[in-house]
Amino acid sequence: MIKKQGTILIVDDNRNILTTVRMLLDSIFANIITIANPNSIPAKLREEHPDVVLLDMNFSSGINSGNEGLYWLREIKSLSPKTEVVLFTAYADIQLAVTGIKEGAADFIVKPFDNEKMIGTLLEARDRNKAADKAMGKHSGKDSNSTMYWGDSEVMNNLRNIVEKVAATDANILITGENGTGKEVLANEIHRLSARSEKKMLPVDMGAITETLFESELFGHVKGAFTDAKVDKPGKFELADGSTIFLDEIGNLSYSLQAKLLTALQRRSIVRVGGSTQIPINVRLVCATNRNLQQMVNDGEFREDLLYRINTIHLELPALRHRKADIVPLANRFLRQYGDMYNKTNLRFSDEAERKLISLPWYGNIRELQHAIEKAVILSDSGMIAADDIDGGNQTRREKPLEEVQTLDEMESRMIEKTIKECEGNLSVVAARLGISRQTLYNKIKRYGI
Repeated sequence: MIKKQGTILIVDDNRNILTTVRMLLDSIFANIITIANPNSIPAKLREEHPDVVLLDMNFSSGINSGNEGLYWLREIKSLSPKTEVVLFTAYADIQLAVTGIKEGAADFIVKPFDNEKMIGTLLEARDRNKAADKAMGKHSGKDSNSTMYWGDSEVMNNLRNIVEKVAATDANILITGENGTGKEVLANEIHRLSARSEKKMLPVDMGAITETLFESELFGHVKGAFTDAKVDKPGKFELADGSTIFLDEIGNLSYSLQAKLLTALQRRSIVRVGGSTQIPINVRLVCATNRNLQQMVNDGEFREDLLYRINTIHLELPALRHRKADIVPLANRFLRQYGDMYNKTNLRFSDEAERKLISLPWYGNIRELQHAIEKAVILSDSGMIAADDIDGGNQTRREKPLEEVQTLDEMESRMIEKTIKECEGNLSVVAARLGISRQTLYNKIKRYGI
């Protein structure tokens, strides 16, 4: 039995052919991507890194010159030289296919095709690609480590163009967007594309660091600096030297700690707690928040000089509901991921399920979609995910009636939620009304997932 492995991209404007070829290759390739519009080829090459592309020679209705196929062949070989291209052509265009082979195609398949010959030709192309990858150590390259899904929406294509320009620089970057939009994934992608990618990016959750431990965690301490300081300890900035440091939830940092962070960034050096030696730091700074920092500046909650320091480049990640064209492709990626994880391969969405996926608002964004697909995979009893299996996209969470609240934690969570609503989201007022510090409030919001 042939082992399923490798990724193939099939490009043909005849959807019946796409369906037929997908079914034929289902037991051969581990990952099969089909597209009817060749304009999506560049995005799919970057996202999926196919081993083989099965490329139709003609796409424009009524035109059979084959020039479209030759054009896209050249584009594929330019964008991804190691990808094997097999041309899909009508009998009358065999001479054009031969020209294609001279320009880098691995082989060609004539329509109407013979099933066994097609399988054999594509297997040879896949195996040739795998052999080349092994010889050249493909999996040590940058592309193999990418987890970013850009999709085909215009807003994400525009964002990608900016990222590819700024990633190679050392400019500080601020990523904003709603919870669940993938801010840390984007930070990883920026680091992957940078000159610092040989070292791992170091992420720091600013909302999880208490005020008392802030300096020790970020700048380190020397032995004897405080009771539990039994040895010298480098901080996050030292550990990230020569790499990228990712400060997540930067908007949760208290005003007094913002000044200490700003000083370190301005001086490009830190002093360990209890020490006196200036230690130079060479880091690329990427920050993220779901809050409006400019509004916080206006409200006196965030330092304007720190905002200027971290905001050389501002990248806004759109909510999933604003990039609907990417919902189904993302869902299919998660379907393959969790299908493999739970040994339920070859799962597919019904047409009704795909329509439901697109119609839901997904206020929890990509993270909510991912959890919904994982749940659907776990509970599935057949190879088809139906619309009723998709649970997600609820606009508001159901609140328990007060009489159902059983624990102190639940009571505290309810009180915080209620006060946030009454104060229209102004967390400084919320903290003052509850009689706690803003940092404590942020920690509790994170703890309870409010």
